[in-house]
Amino acid sequence: MNVYVRDLSRELARRGHQIDVYTRSQDRAIRKISGALGYGARVFHLPAGPERPYDKNRVYDHLSEFSDGVVAQAEREGAGYDVLHSHYWLSGVVARGLRDRWGTPMMHMFHTLGKKKDSVAQRPEQLEEERRISVESEIVRDADVLVASTRVERDQLVQLYGADQTRIRVISPGVDIELFRPMPADYAKQRIGICPDRRVILFVGRIDPLKGIDTLLRAMADIIQQWPELRHRLCVPIIGGDPDRAWGDEEMARLQSLKVELGIDDIVLFLGARDQDELQYYYSAADVVVVPSDYESFGMVALEAMACGTPVIASDVGGLATLVRNGRTGYRVPARDPAALAAKIKRLLTDEGLRRRIGQRASCRAEEYAWPRIADKMEKVYAELAGSSMEERA
Repeated sequence: MNVYVRDLSRELARRGHQIDVYTRSQDRAIRKISGALGYGARVFHLPAGPERPYDKNRVYDHLSEFSDGVVAQAEREGAGYDVLHSHYWLSGVVARGLRDRWGTPMMHMFHTLGKKKDSVAQRPEQLEEERRISVESEIVRDADVLVASTRVERDQLVQLYGADQTRIRVISPGVDIELFRPMPADYAKQRIGICPDRRVILFVGRIDPLKGIDTLLRAMADIIQQWPELRHRLCVPIIGGDPDRAWGDEEMARLQSLKVELGIDDIVLFLGARDQDELQYYYSAADVVVVPSDYESFGMVALEAMACGTPVIASDVGGLATLVRNGRTGYRVPARDPAALAAKIKRLLTDEGLRRRIGQRASCRAEEYAWPRIADKMEKVYAELAGSSMEERA
């Protein structure tokens, strides 16, 4: 279950809604029904193929098993739902079938679009399977409401998939501003074991070619070459993936080799994944958070960093183009441009006053995305859908 679904569900449950989240079981040892999200919200872990991490394209072949599990659980409890809210393309397949079975209205949020990912793919093996593209087109056609995280994504749905713009609602993801909040950098560094005099350039995200980590590594090599005096003070933590299993991860292995090839293996640290509760300290310890992606439908990492008062340098793509205000809450640079990225990193590292001002504005900007504000907007769409469904049944 991703952070978006978890945090939105918690906020809606706090408001008195009954939320049931159905997700694929990836571990037989996990309880099948969990109340970890708090009163009013339950998480059901249902089998769909092997109960372990599994290739998303192969999960598709087990969706009927998952759908049957949802139906069986609802029938055992005599449960009925006012709205089905699905996320990502695989869940959209299930929600569409349940809508047809129950007559319950369906709203869908893609989070990423296969056609857009294909448009920025660097190698043939990065292309999405045709089945995903076909399924996404069907969901766009059939969903009662589509939720786009930004106006940019709304336009992509219309241009790439022929979506009906009148059925699209633009509602951004939110951020937990109680968890992600500014704190003294020295304290944050102490909590995670970084020396107080280190200048920290942070990356957080999946180890995936689309995330542009190689662009960050090349930018750091440029900085070291032009300003070698900075080398002994720089620290570049890469959070995501599992560095101890590089042999089974082609991209991790490629990046590990690249940092050695560029001569920056002494400053770049692949730390693996970190829990949300720990991420706040990394964001606050960082002088700069870099999001060098080729494609982002929104940019949750950028928003979390901004909430912590840390300047963000991001690629000028997708949702990042609207989230990060250039020169105000951070900087945007062209994707795949190490020189432009290096120049902005250097500017923020060498101008403490600028870095502080941008960080303060970033924190204020992030408050606009607090989960209560996002839930207000989502409730209106739920009410709209539930109301129209009741009218149809009447």
